[in-house]
Amino acid sequence: MAITLRVLDGADRGRVYGDVSPPVTVGREEGNSIQLNDERVSRFHLKIQEDHEKLVLTDLESTNGTKVNGEDIQLRILRYGDMITLGRSVLLFGSRDEIAGRLADMRRGSAAARGTIDPSSKAKRSAGSLDFDLQWEGDDDLQATLHSIEPPELPDRMSPGQAAQLAELIEYIHIRIRNLMNSVETEGKGEQVKLDLQQWQGLLDLQSRLAEYLRAVSGPHD
Repeated sequence: MAITLRVLDGADRGRVYGDVSPPVTVGREEGNSIQLNDERVSRFHLKIQEDHEKLVLTDLESTNGTKVNGEDIQLRILRYGDMITLGRSVLLFGSRDEIAGRLADMRRGSAAARGTIDPSSKAKRSAGSLDFDLQWEGDDDLQATLHSIEPPELPDRMSPGQAAQLAELIEYIHIRIRNLMNSVETEGKGEQVKLDLQQWQGLLDLQSRLAEYLRAVSGPHD
């Protein structure tokens, strides 16, 4: 599975690294698959590797960190159109055709949800055109979701024990959120909701626990 990375910003702006076979390392030192001229990029900054037909980005405990679509990450499954920020450099993941394909899939999914698919429409005839997808009328929200957080897929190939652990974790989060939602009170005509201080602290505690889980799973190991 060859990948394409295009440099949007930084000293190497305009460079295109196409048909690069994973695993791919990006950094400022020779020996990387992609070497960037950026003093804020670590010697070996990040790695992209294939795993179960998905492309996974891993931050190699870089000094200044890595962001995907503006969010600090340690580990992330990449999707065409994702923006990767490291140092002063910004990379766009995917070729024009790959990003056009993802936009077309998202547009078809949005149209299916609205019940407005037309097999004879120009959308079907132009599905592979990025210029068409970027100018698709009435789908400003669709373009905005290109870099939004998408619901992740559940991991596959889990052992029964791992599946049980994941189910227990999700159930714990679900119960905590359900209890918080049941405690919400509405104000006025229902346009606003209210949490008391104890409930608000419970929500913050849940966020803290999730952050700890994320670090334990994908963060740097001390």
